This record gives sequence, C-alpha cells and structure tokens, in this order.
Amino acid sequence: IMRTRQASMGSRSRGAAAKVLATVRMYIPAGKASPSPPLGPALGQRGVNIAGFCKDFNDRTKDIKEGIPIPVRITVNSDRTFSFVATSPPTSYFLKAAAGIEKGARKPGHEAVGKVSLKHIYEIALVKSRDPAFARVPLESVCKTIIGSARSLGIQVVR
Repeated sequence: IMRTRQASMGSRSRGAAAKVLATVRMYIPAGKASPSPPLGPALGQRGVNIAGFCKDFNDRTKDIKEGIPIPVRITVNSDRTFSFVATSPPTSYFLKAAAGIEKGARKPGHEAVGKVSLKHIYEIALVKSRDPAFARVPLESVCKTIIGSARSLGIQVVR
C-alpha cells in the first residue's frame, strides 16, 4: 500500500536547505527493507539513495521482530536527501496476532473469527498511545478506537 503526495511549488522549506519534494507513505516489513518493488521504484523515481534508506531503516528496526509491517512516512527533499518517521505496527496487526487469526471476517458483525480480552485491548492501547497520532488522546479513547477496529475485523471483545 503506497500513497504519494506531491508538495506544491511554494511549499514549506527546511530552513535554508532544500524544499520538500514529495512524501511517500508505505508499509515496510521490519528489518527487511530492500530495493525491490514497491520500495525501490517509489524512491528511485524521486532520486533517493535507495541503499542508504534501506540501511537506515533496517538499522532503526533491528530491535523489532523481523517481518512485522511498519508504517513509514518518507519525506524526500529537492536536494535528494530524505528523512523518515516509522511508527508502531497497525492496530489490525496486533488484533489479529492477539486473536490468533490470519485474516479478518468476510462479514464483520455477522460472523466472529476470533476473540480478544479487554486485557489485550489495554496492552495494544499502551503501545499505540506512544504513536504521534495518539499524542494527546486519553488511554480510554485509544481503547475505544481499538475496540472499534476489532469489531470491523470481526473479532469479538470479551471481558
């Protein structure tokens, strides 16, 4: 999954340095970044040093279990430099792992494919609350969001 947003010509700048050329968002398995598609072409067409990115990403994610999908936002500057922000794995990954399932339900709400306890929800919320998206969100609200995600996957939340 990849989304790209081109910055406008009068876009924000990094001090006196280069302007932001593009922002690339994608999921990359922890410790397994390689120049192969879809990562290589996405960065290559913007002139980024792909090997340098792969090395930096793999170094930063070496402490995470290999293969876990990590959401990454890569900011490409006009001078061909880059910076990236890696956040925690998606909520659906944690929920599927806790429920012990591979895929969500075909008809969420009509069938249940697994069960998770409120303790699982709380543990997932603790991890997700460290993300920038949940910076100033109370833990209770994060738990409610995760419960909603579980329902949309067809996972039953039990006490």
